[in-house]
Amino acid sequence: NAGTEADVSISVYGERGDTGSRQLLRSQKSKKFLKGQTDIFAVEAVHLGCLYKIVIGHNGLGSGNGWFLDKVVIKDPVTDLDYTFLCHRWLDQGQDDGKITRELPVTDASTFPGRQELELKREKTWAAEKWKFQKGMTLQFYNRLTHGFVCLYPDGRVDALGDKKNKYGKVFSMWMHA
Repeated sequence: NAGTEADVSISVYGERGDTGSRQLLRSQKSKKFLKGQTDIFAVEAVHLGCLYKIVIGHNGLGSGNGWFLDKVVIKDPVTDLDYTFLCHRWLDQGQDDGKITRELPVTDASTFPGRQELELKREKTWAAEKWKFQKGMTLQFYNRLTHGFVCLYPDGRVDALGDKKNKYGKVFSMWMHA
């Protein structure tokens, strides 16, 4: 009874976004999600870059809907990389911890090219910038569109009216790249 007849869905997350929830409909096998069986599905999506996690689960419908999931392997056709997400747990309201959805991180960090370098850059950036976010600090951003300032005050107030002359002398630029 390790297989399921419930509807199974997956969301795949990468450095460039996610797929959203996708139901796994057509396996290369005639009957999907049987005990001991490997099912193969094609999921169309924009290229997500390096993958880092999935969320997989089922809707809990049908008799004997509990499911024991060993692992998920995603093959990226663009980079030819395989991403492995180990589970080796039940997705069953009556087994294990009762969850029918699991969030699984990528198993091997080496499949994420540059992951260590990216984490090091993030840590260095935060170390250099965290002083701006200390208690009691007023943050001020210059809005190029309105040519005014937006202030975030320590008490939680936000002044977004765009005062062109602000009593705080420094202007900090914050760039967001998507």
